[in-house]
Amino acid sequence: MKKMRAMQVAAAGQQFELVERSRPKPGVGEVVVKVQACGVCHSDSIAKDGMFGGPFPIIPGHEVAGVIDELGEGVMGWAVGQRVGVGWFGGNCGYCQPCRRGQLMSCQNMQIPGITCDGGYAEAMVARASALVHIPDDLAAAEAAPLLCAGVTTFNALRKTEARAGDTVAVIGLGGLGHLGVQFAARMGFRTVAIARGADKAELARRLGAHVYLDSAAVDVAQALAKLGGAKVILATAPSSAAMSSALGGLSPHGTLVVVGVGSEPIQASALDLIGGYRGLRGHASGTAMDSEDTLEFSRLSGVRAQIETMPLERANEAYARMMSAQARFRMVLTTGL
Repeated sequence: MKKMRAMQVAAAGQQFELVERSRPKPGVGEVVVKVQACGVCHSDSIAKDGMFGGPFPIIPGHEVAGVIDELGEGVMGWAVGQRVGVGWFGGNCGYCQPCRRGQLMSCQNMQIPGITCDGGYAEAMVARASALVHIPDDLAAAEAAPLLCAGVTTFNALRKTEARAGDTVAVIGLGGLGHLGVQFAARMGFRTVAIARGADKAELARRLGAHVYLDSAAVDVAQALAKLGGAKVILATAPSSAAMSSALGGLSPHGTLVVVGVGSEPIQASALDLIGGYRGLRGHASGTAMDSEDTLEFSRLSGVRAQIETMPLERANEAYARMMSAQARFRMVLTTGL
């Protein structure tokens, strides 16, 4: 394959356009991935709207599932034809201070596919070997793709808290991140509380595994959580700073609010609430390639799956608009037919 189709953004704020490009070649330590599926994530807006200043033209996409098509010089441990994925973590440099301390997600030179370099809205992409994720044979490409961002973000955030099986964990939001967060929390053995607006979401919450549903439009979330004994962890997946702020008082002593959804307004926290109960507030971003492999394996064994809608690559504009308008149920995935 000397040519490939891709959906690129030529300049900030423009629509995706279908173009034909030369098939990329791998550099030292890189591989070419033949893309079979790529999830559409809210963070793709960073590339589309030029929030980081470019580069342009750019091919978005950081929830990539496919097979290795070509190995670059110096790549070891991987083979042509092997099923792989690439997520937000595009590989670390290995020499900056965070890398030397083992903090790979804080690498000062980390690539982000579809953000700092071309990503997976295409029939092929180049990826660093250090970013590759092995995909189990019994997970289809379209199933695996959203787990490489939305999945690893929620799974990894939960398992890195101090919550233990039997503890109460609340999840704010039942969207693209939240519907996975509830599944992971329930299957990890937590008493799972789903929080969203509207009584109509109660049945969905229970189907996903929630033990308790709280309609934030009908109850004071903090008070309701306090009546349950308080939440050891509140995983905030909805992009609502107000919802996060209002839930803080529902943490148990030594509880933590973990933020993975990006709201546009500041989170309001009472110093007394934090100090008096030794409560904490922290953010969490995605995970390394091995974190993604752990996510896929846990999902395979436990039955956690993203609820997806698929569209062919050339309908990226439609898929993106459906995702941004919150009409998707719950993750959009582009497929190439390869």
